[in-house]
Amino acid sequence: MHMAFFLLLGSSLARFLLRHPGEARTPWIIALSIVLALLYVLGPVLGPTTGPGAARPAARRLVWLSAVVAVWMVLVVLAPSFAWCAVPLFYTGLRTLPPRAALALVTLLTVFVVTAQLQLAGGDFDPNLLLAPPAVAAVATAVFLYMQRQDARQRTLIDDLIRTRRELAATERREGTLAERQRLSMEIHDTLAQGLSSQQMLLQAADRTWSTDPDTARRHVRTAGSIAERNLAEARRFVHDLAPADLAEGGGLEEALRRLAGRESAAFRVDGTAVALPDRVQSALLRIAQGALANVREHAGAQAAALTLTYLGDQVVLDIADDGRGFAPDRGAPAEGVRGHGLPAMRARVQQLGGTLTIESAPGEGAVLSAAIPLEQTP
Repeated sequence: MHMAFFLLLGSSLARFLLRHPGEARTPWIIALSIVLALLYVLGPVLGPTTGPGAARPAARRLVWLSAVVAVWMVLVVLAPSFAWCAVPLFYTGLRTLPPRAALALVTLLTVFVVTAQLQLAGGDFDPNLLLAPPAVAAVATAVFLYMQRQDARQRTLIDDLIRTRRELAATERREGTLAERQRLSMEIHDTLAQGLSSQQMLLQAADRTWSTDPDTARRHVRTAGSIAERNLAEARRFVHDLAPADLAEGGGLEEALRRLAGRESAAFRVDGTAVALPDRVQSALLRIAQGALANVREHAGAQAAALTLTYLGDQVVLDIADDGRGFAPDRGAPAEGVRGHGLPAMRARVQQLGGTLTIESAPGEGAVLSAAIPLEQTP
């Protein structure tokens, strides 16, 4: 639109100079054309016509627009060929003024254009000279109003999109926070809570046998101290990077399960060809083994337990078996219903990695817990 204004201004000046050379008004026409061009260039310096910064420079822009229109009117009176510069001025007024004032300005400019065209025609009346300028003004106004409505709709859509993205981000943060809380609760249950429970049982047993069997009591105390040491290592690991302390000691999952089985007096066996497992899989299987053996120790009343890690090519399977009192899997272990986190936590860990948790048990027949994780789906 700015380019159109200067093009029309230059062509109008050239037309006047070609058709009216050497007239007395020529210096005034040239001077007013230069002033109008300078005033038009000054417009963007005064600030935006729309948007957040439009309210503050509104008074200055109103004075500027009045000066531009006044100079243009004088030019049209002196040289009617400058009338077509009104088309860019239509848009300038519509962008600068409130709707009613802008329409009034467009009407005033249109009247000047019609008057100038009739003056150029001399005594010959042409209906187009009377109807064309109002039609052009109407089209320009309609196009501007349509663009303004489209801009308002686009702004509304953008605002809705930004608000929706913020709400989605907030929802994702909340979900991430809840997932992290659940993960931490499972981590604490499978390590610190299980260890503290074992210490409590050992210390109670030591208290009962302290007078009658001091050697056994001291052995219970030493075992409780060892468990406390392990819990301390786990707590420090939580602070550092939440990785299982057994895995941090090196040797991978197999060595960590072997150490765990040794502490719990359980058998351990590896079947199949070992493959490198992602850290998340190793951590999940170790936590499941810790939780399962803790349940065996505290609730099953078993004489023996065994861990079996099996590599099947497309998946890795961890089996924990015991010869304890067993339970009905469809009803859940009674003690688990009180403690709340054991089996559900194991199932959640496996499902997060796309695997399955299977439990085979019956009252009086022991139990076998099997966690299978497909290797293709692990990140």
